[in-house]
Amino acid sequence: MSDTTDRDPEFAFELRVCRWAERAWHPDGPRPAIVARQLGTRNRRWDTVVIEVDPDAFAARHALSADGFDSDLLRVVRHAPAEWQWYRDAIPEPDFPWRHVVPAVHRAAGRGVVEKRRGSRNRVEYKQVAPYPDWVERIVAIENKPNLDASAARALADQLEHDVSRALADEVWVATEATGRRVEPALLEDLPMEVGILAVDGDAADVLWHPSKLTPDPADARQRLVLAERAYDRGWRAYLDTMRPDCRHFELSRRGMALVPRCAAKECYQSQRECAHSCTDFEPEPPIWRTNGWPIEGGPGKGLRQILESRRERARKRVFEKRRTHDD
Repeated sequence: MSDTTDRDPEFAFELRVCRWAERAWHPDGPRPAIVARQLGTRNRRWDTVVIEVDPDAFAARHALSADGFDSDLLRVVRHAPAEWQWYRDAIPEPDFPWRHVVPAVHRAAGRGVVEKRRGSRNRVEYKQVAPYPDWVERIVAIENKPNLDASAARALADQLEHDVSRALADEVWVATEATGRRVEPALLEDLPMEVGILAVDGDAADVLWHPSKLTPDPADARQRLVLAERAYDRGWRAYLDTMRPDCRHFELSRRGMALVPRCAAKECYQSQRECAHSCTDFEPEPPIWRTNGWPIEGGPGKGLRQILESRRERARKRVFEKRRTHDD
């Protein structure tokens, strides 16, 4: 089954791009990185986000917590002092009342990423368990359009112009399906010249056009770090959180090096929009599937979640193993 005959080809293509980036980033040579999908800001969401990292600092970040930090936790952990200190002396003054910071200090302590106590005058004091490392090197945004015709290019142009002028990411790319023609059609479309173009063919990708290096505003440092933390927490395999893997028709089908959701009832690669609670073909797993450890205790749906979670963790560990290559 090909992407061109699927009900939602862009979703399957997006997962393949994420898997390629996880295995082979960067097109100019290997760079340690983690990959996420469907992340961004209130005003802009990207299909694929690649966070290039310093491997040693990333290992320290992973040792601090296997889970990501939301904006409030990040403020607390990032500014945690080495010695006991009143939280209002340690944290830069926020643009909202201090009383909203205290719950984040308690949450951070509950997760074991800081220590807290009641100090003099019954004030909440805290200190770091370990320093929050400077683990993010660059942020790269990728838009995925398997069929990048003139109409799709026009629809993307304004978004890409915004990405270039806003410069929240260090690079912006468009990934499209390779056609095998002597001149790929994507090169003929009217896209911003600062945007790179990738032609994806199976598990490989060729650079059709190199992107310009953008210069993020230093004032966006916190927003970029919040984005990186969300990428660290979610990865790109979190699509099962909004799908129905507990349906007897749900499958993960190998598509090259990626595992792509497939519906046996509809005989198609599906999307999060289609595989939802409103699906008329939904049938719950038979109870017998969830007993006696068949094939994994909890049933196939739970087993599929475990497979994707273990793959995400293996991908993280491969970043640690790339230290020597990165240093060279």
